[in-house]
Amino acid sequence: MMRLRSTLVFSTVLLAACSSGEFSDLKEFVDQSGQGLRGHVDPLPQVKAYEPMTYNAFELPDPFKPRKIEPDHVAAGGLAPNKDRRKEPLEAYPLESLKMVGTLEKARQRWALIKTPDGNLYRVRRENYMGQNFGKIAMISDSSITLTELIQDTTGSWSERTSNLQLLEEEEKKK
Repeated sequence: MMRLRSTLVFSTVLLAACSSGEFSDLKEFVDQSGQGLRGHVDPLPQVKAYEPMTYNAFELPDPFKPRKIEPDHVAAGGLAPNKDRRKEPLEAYPLESLKMVGTLEKARQRWALIKTPDGNLYRVRRENYMGQNFGKIAMISDSSITLTELIQDTTGSWSERTSNLQLLEEEEKKK
């Protein structure tokens, strides 16, 4: 009991010491600075009720899947490659990787010798196909091959372009 009494007396003395006028000027400043303030807070905006929406575009094409656009003139018999024909061996290589190394002539028909990147040698003539753009050989001269290629643009329409494959010079053959 004596212990409890001494604890109460000590606590009272401690509280009395804390309440001294040590920070009275700070308390007075805080009281004065808040006197002239008038705060105004706008009311919160009205929250609109959620309205569910039904999705009715199941029949439309998925915008996240790639699709091919068929132009009108292809459907009407326009310019397009024959995809049903059998591919020739030189159509597996890009035209830039093929090299013309020479020509041959047999029975009034000119042939060109083509070297592939893997070192194979092929003999081609007019109307053969080369390259990956449906390139058809139009003419073979002593120094070059002229091809007609079919190129597809972003809208899906096909156009022709002429490309040449030049005869490889002696210095380049040795490399």
